[in-house]
Amino acid sequence: MPPRQGPDPSQTGAASLEQRALQARLDEVEESNRKLKRQGVIVLIATSVLLGLAAALVVTAARHGMPGFVPDLVEGREFVLRDKDGRVRGAWGSDDEGSIRFVLQDPANATSIKLNLLSDGSAGLTFSDSAGSPRLIAALLPDQTASLVFADRRGVTRTVMSFSPSGASSLLFADQGGNPRTAMGVDSRGRALFTVEGMRTGEEVSDTTR
Repeated sequence: MPPRQGPDPSQTGAASLEQRALQARLDEVEESNRKLKRQGVIVLIATSVLLGLAAALVVTAARHGMPGFVPDLVEGREFVLRDKDGRVRGAWGSDDEGSIRFVLQDPANATSIKLNLLSDGSAGLTFSDSAGSPRLIAALLPDQTASLVFADRRGVTRTVMSFSPSGASSLLFADQGGNPRTAMGVDSRGRALFTVEGMRTGEEVSDTTR
């Protein structure tokens, strides 16, 4: 019986080299996977940061406009003005009936100035006191009649000055109850008119004032 031979040293060395090469390849693959994972995380973080910056830029542009950029057109149905404390100080907008209103308020939220343009063409400018009572009103009606109204602190009309498109003009004074007491003016024919508590004089006054 022939003697048994041990493993071939050359084959054992070759197998060992192949195992080391395979292990090295596996290590390279694992390292590549780790690099890919790290790069994926970095890309994800960078994308999130860019999306956050883009969202912040959109919000800032919507609230304040782009730095150094003035839009040619801004559209909206209502605009509200607030002070540094967040209190409403003014508003500008239109209602469902087609009227346009521009309001400015003092810090106590009492209306101080109001500009109205109604759908029928009437326009009015109202000045109110700190209590919110209208004290002075300038109005222009659709028939082109212009009026200037003065009121007391209760909002009661006390004096009215008006001018009509026919050429007539008048000045009326009322008592504390708002009842007309005295009126004077010129009619469309140029005659002077004067009224005291319902008693009216016409040509006689006109003759004495010419």
